[in-house]
Amino acid sequence: MARRSKAAEEDQNAIDLTPMLDVVFIMLIFFIVTASFIKEPGIEINRPEATTSELKKNASILIAITNNNEVWIDKQRIDIRAVKNRIERLYAENPKGTVVIQADDEASIEVMTKVAQAANEVGVIDVSVSTEKK
Repeated sequence: MARRSKAAEEDQNAIDLTPMLDVVFIMLIFFIVTASFIKEPGIEINRPEATTSELKKNASILIAITNNNEVWIDKQRIDIRAVKNRIERLYAENPKGTVVIQADDEASIEVMTKVAQAANEVGVIDVSVSTEKK
């Protein structure tokens, strides 16, 4: 009988971890839902240098232009004629986001202008060009 009372007493003194696990699980869900996901362009480029620059914190649409004037969005090569449709779809997912063009320093200014113009036609107000700080 003494053994049973000791076992029952140990069960009563045990710490219940269920509420703590519930709180951790809810916090995990909260951080996943509120996280801002950045869509990578999918290719590395050599950005031009600039003496002045401004940091953009909520850039959600990244567009890369290679030295061969290839346009990359979401790790996919996109034809220049389809850029507007892709930006429109990505902007619909995040209307508060901005567009950042990561143009290679050897890329054509004409292609970069077409991409910026496509973003403006969709309704994106904030379009920036990514540079390296000198």
